[in-house]
Amino acid sequence: MPQARHILLIIGGGIAAYKSLDLIRRLKERGCAVRAVMTKAAQEFVTPLSVGAITGERVFTELFDLAAEFDIGHIRLARETDLIIVAPATADLLAKMANGHADDLATAVLLATDKKVLVAPAMNPRMWANPATRRNMATLLADGIAVVGPNAGEMAERGELGVGRMAEPLEIAAAAERLLGDAGAGKPLAGRRVIVTSGPTHEPIDPVRYIANRSSGKQGHAIARAAAAAGAEVILISGPVSLPDPAGVTVVKVETARDMLRAVEAALPVDVAVFAAAVADWRVAKSGAQKIKKGAGGAPTFAMVENPDILSTVAHMKSKRPKLVVGFAAETEQIVRHAKAKLKRKGCDWILANDVSSASGVMGGDRNQVHLVTASGAESWPAQSKDEVAAGLVGRIASALAEMPR
Repeated sequence: MPQARHILLIIGGGIAAYKSLDLIRRLKERGCAVRAVMTKAAQEFVTPLSVGAITGERVFTELFDLAAEFDIGHIRLARETDLIIVAPATADLLAKMANGHADDLATAVLLATDKKVLVAPAMNPRMWANPATRRNMATLLADGIAVVGPNAGEMAERGELGVGRMAEPLEIAAAAERLLGDAGAGKPLAGRRVIVTSGPTHEPIDPVRYIANRSSGKQGHAIARAAAAAGAEVILISGPVSLPDPAGVTVVKVETARDMLRAVEAALPVDVAVFAAAVADWRVAKSGAQKIKKGAGGAPTFAMVENPDILSTVAHMKSKRPKLVVGFAAETEQIVRHAKAKLKRKGCDWILANDVSSASGVMGGDRNQVHLVTASGAESWPAQSKDEVAAGLVGRIASALAEMPR
């Protein structure tokens, strides 16, 4: 984004408020000046001191603040900005916005503005699904309010799953760029085309049973989002997952390994291919047309055949081979050693190896620890969120491509 862009961030009172600190950093990386307004509830989760330290600006919290009204005032806050972002946008804030309330600084600013507004909802799944929230969202959309998220996943409350997680800071920053018309500014992958595969494959045994694995698709989808945020044209080829489609990404949904290979081949040529999907290695040679019944003969036996190796197939192409082919190695022991062998065997450029044993919590979890293995050696990254892994990988990809001829 150009330096002249100014964003007013309104931080609502939810546990996702802690992500606002990273969001500010992401916006500033894109050349934005950020001011922040915090609701009273938001200050229960993050402090104005923390927010002000990152924005480098005074943080505004009170509607009836003589010094603030004299110097800035809620009307000037509403007008002296190019975009207002509400993140997290709680159910309460959305309700107040939809009904024109103005009983605190945040809602007064929102009612007084004539600028674009982007909301990033965050709440418990039952609150998100409540008819009142759905009515409020319909009103806001009709009023021209832009929305990013919410995403599906685990909630702060133990055992709660569903749609309600606030979109990740990179997603919100990308949505802000699109609203401001700066989608090509400062984009290291602008003009590049990227394939990302994600999730498991399901290999049918009969019409109701299949062979699969525990992949959630979270890492692959995070890479697709990060590549899109960096300006790339992204084709995400996804096996069956319970995740929303990333914004600004072309999504091709497949079931089997053979489907995935066909979709990859159809998407070529590209500059980069990242194979994060956990593709089933084998399938039943002949799947049943009807459900296999339990009988007196005991358990059935199946002849198995090997599935196509998508990573190796693309890495060994003589034509249409991407400039950079990146694979993943999901291992449970001797992680780096097995990844080095896989790099040589598959013919790809990089391998990201990770420990997917049950103790690691990587499969289906929100965090990952990877080892980047290349021909020159292995580099171990710290444990971090899957979005942070994705951002780090996309940064490395952009740097590598910059050194290659177009």
